[in-house]
Amino acid sequence: MLNHDAYSNYHAVNLDAQAARASPVELVLLLTDGLLEELARARGHIVGKRFEKKAISLDRCIEIINGLSSSLDFEQGGEVVANLARLYDYCASRLYTAGVKLDPTLIDEVSALLTTIKQGWLGVQAKNG
Repeated sequence: MLNHDAYSNYHAVNLDAQAARASPVELVLLLTDGLLEELARARGHIVGKRFEKKAISLDRCIEIINGLSSSLDFEQGGEVVANLARLYDYCASRLYTAGVKLDPTLIDEVSALLTTIKQGWLGVQAKNG
């Protein structure tokens, strides 16, 4: 247990250090990576019938999605940002349904969508140096 706590503390400090020096796009990528990791955990909790942990994990996922959505700049982003906001809402809705129906395929769907979104952000990052 102690080793897990030590790792968690290290991971949190490392994440804080990364976030402190990250650009807005890098922050989105960090959050998306964390979200994809948490989605994998949530899926494992559903499959493993660990329902309390599933609920906590899905709540974290939805919180991250809401954070990503609330950081969108609707004034500057136009239609692309509006579409992204709708996609984030859709993902949150699918995760809620996955939690109720205990359906890991819905988590797979959200993971695939977020992986596609991440590729788009990686493209933005590459284009902007």
